[in-house]
Amino acid sequence: MEIKDFTLKYVHELKAHLDAIDTEIVAQIVEEIEKVSKAGSKFYVIGNGGSSATASHWANDFAIGLKRRGILTIDMVSLGDNAAVTSAIANDIGYENIFYMQLKDVLKPEDVILAISCSGNSPNIVTAVEYAKKVGSTVIGASGFDGGKLKQLSDIKFHVDTQKDEYGLVEDIHMILDHIIYSYYIQKAHK
Repeated sequence: MEIKDFTLKYVHELKAHLDAIDTEIVAQIVEEIEKVSKAGSKFYVIGNGGSSATASHWANDFAIGLKRRGILTIDMVSLGDNAAVTSAIANDIGYENIFYMQLKDVLKPEDVILAISCSGNSPNIVTAVEYAKKVGSTVIGASGFDGGKLKQLSDIKFHVDTQKDEYGLVEDIHMILDHIIYSYYIQKAHK
């Protein structure tokens, strides 16, 4: 397939996934953001690879972007952002513990975890989410493919139903979710 045809196909598929976004799920995520902001609790975001970049982007947009505009104050942290911490944990006790160990003994029931994983089966995501469930924190799962374990464990399921290995489409939609909610707050402030 040539690039022009592939581009049209990709855009067509992306539009279909955008049209399938469940606005009720988006509203539930906004409710959790509001609860965390009002309670002064924490909102943790976790992901690997491209999903880690998306997690960082969420933290940037919400913890700083909205705060500096005087729109919303929320303590949102991306747990993949500290390379020294994540590499020390990975080296000393295993990569599957990089998020769990940062949450251990500090995560509270009123905190929220947004776990971003295309497959939903990354061991470090699952380990952290299982711990969050034991603590009683709300888990928002942003998944793709068939959703994996993350979809099963999540309280709020933002799922992009794709074929296995459709990383680009899933990651695109997860990033767009950030921008939908961020832009919602921007326009709300300008009314």
